[in-house]
Amino acid sequence: MSKRIVIVPDTQIPLHHRKAMKRVIDFIGEYQPDEVVHIGDLMDYPQPSRWSKDTRAEFEGSVFEDSEMGKKHFLEPLREVYSGPVGVIEGNHDARPREYLEKYAPALAESRAFHLDTLLDFEKYNVQWLPKFYELAPGWVATHGHKGGIRLTQDAGKTALNAGVRFGKSVVMGHTHRLAALPKSFGYDGNIQTIWGVEAGNLMDMRQAQYLKGATANWQMGFVILLVNKDRVTPVVVPIVDNEFTVDGTVYEI
Repeated sequence: MSKRIVIVPDTQIPLHHRKAMKRVIDFIGEYQPDEVVHIGDLMDYPQPSRWSKDTRAEFEGSVFEDSEMGKKHFLEPLREVYSGPVGVIEGNHDARPREYLEKYAPALAESRAFHLDTLLDFEKYNVQWLPKFYELAPGWVATHGHKGGIRLTQDAGKTALNAGVRFGKSVVMGHTHRLAALPKSFGYDGNIQTIWGVEAGNLMDMRQAQYLKGATANWQMGFVILLVNKDRVTPVVVPIVDNEFTVDGTVYEI
């Protein structure tokens, strides 16, 4: 039995590329995969972060306004075109409100009011809160990439591949904002095992990513599809280049 899983990468709303994210959601509606997994950093939440602490930025904007934008720009349009399983892994940016409250107002943290699933009303949109290491296919683990002692590299795909070798399973991850799929095979006497490291790219607007401070990021826009056929998993990397992407020979313009 075959299965198709669309992996949505870092969107970091409100820093998302609105047109690209909308087109990917439209694609999901046409493609109708068996599952959609957001790999983490669905939201950015810049106010309650260590970068904003004790600065003016800490008091600008609103976690609640950003959360409403997340519902309006991602969850609502996705659910308008797709009724299948949707899961979200918590990224380090998604965790900012929760961790900020736990650190500076622990007596209030038990309410779960600032957990991502509460802020974005996962229950209303029938969204599953996935574990930080989600076994989504035989021999495959999905994770955001900021947990498990994963060491970052600057080369697309290598961070995930190194994590896969360490875990003993193929890994698909976000966090790096890079897009690539790299294999590593090992074995003996014709018995070969292959582990994949897949990084899912991003759907961010580079011009809004202020924390780059004018630098050019080594990031690639796009997303990933996993084709699962029994125990065999084929990763399909879908780059977004020049405002378009191609899946199964069909060109989708942004």
